[in-house]
Amino acid sequence: MLAHQSLTELFQQIVDIESVSRNETRLADEVERTLAGFEHLHIVRDGDAVVARTALGRRERVLIAGHLDTVPVVGNLPSRLADTDQGQMLVGRGSVDMKGGVAVMVHLAARLANPGRDITWVFYDCEEIEETANGLGRLLVNHPELFTGITLGVLMEPTATLIEGGCQGTLRFTITTKGLAAHSARSWLGRNAIHELARVIERVEAFEARQVNVDGLEYREGLNATMVSGGLAPNVIPDSATVQINYRFAPDKTLDEAVMAMTEWFDGWELIFVDRSPAARPGLDRKAAAEFVAAVGGTPRAKYGWTDVARLAAAGIPAVNYGPGDPGKAHQADEACPIAEVEACTTGLMQWLGGASGQEA
Repeated sequence: MLAHQSLTELFQQIVDIESVSRNETRLADEVERTLAGFEHLHIVRDGDAVVARTALGRRERVLIAGHLDTVPVVGNLPSRLADTDQGQMLVGRGSVDMKGGVAVMVHLAARLANPGRDITWVFYDCEEIEETANGLGRLLVNHPELFTGITLGVLMEPTATLIEGGCQGTLRFTITTKGLAAHSARSWLGRNAIHELARVIERVEAFEARQVNVDGLEYREGLNATMVSGGLAPNVIPDSATVQINYRFAPDKTLDEAVMAMTEWFDGWELIFVDRSPAARPGLDRKAAAEFVAAVGGTPRAKYGWTDVARLAAAGIPAVNYGPGDPGKAHQADEACPIAEVEACTTGLMQWLGGASGQEA
């Protein structure tokens, strides 16, 4: 079982259990064993996802979710505590993305036996890899009954303890240009597909990215070529070349509208979509969200990038991102999370969840 007398000790234990995507079983086991010992929690296990729920008959139910997996380890485990100008930091793989948030969840799930709101705690697997493997998505399909009646979701992605509303949508697609192969010594006999690709790149560069205000938050869009491939040999005029393009769009567009916008922008080329993920509106106009902002404090900002708040929004659950750690440090080899931010998130969530009747177990 995970120790939960000290939040810092708990955090370090969780980080030190290596849980690269598809290898979350040990950490899921430890979370399940730890929380199964509390009478106020009802546990459901699905693969390497663990759901712990209170059933106190409160007028409101909220969801708090965090993923257990990390990107691959690169010599940055076991973790270590370091004293810095920013205070004490825990350095190690997953400390930012997002085991600081997971530690807060385990800590509070164990202690909040009588919260002012019923709570559904969701610890899930395979967030860092392909969408089809995502544990939260699997839970929504396999156990839809666990997600009914929820007024607000909090996804504990790293936000440096600031509330980040909604998220951008993302499209990834390829465009392939065709040429005619020839010997490079007789290039006039062929047609260079890589040169043809230049027109596509010029079209990408001509795109004017918008800054869009959605529900009071400012989102920035972006269109970028991210990968290029082509060519057969150094002395052959290439007959095929491919560019992969990534469109990040604001939540004022639906997924279908974003697809249409790109199809029209690249009129004359065939777009092969390899990833389509919808955006999510902030939802800060909801009563539950306003109460969360009031309890946690600070000024909400837009979420740049895609997170599982979009998956929750698609299921009818408005959600925000809120967690410890600088998102700019996520996935870096020297990933490190301030202990003070883990403590601040714990306090913020306690204030929101506790209500008038909140108490520790």
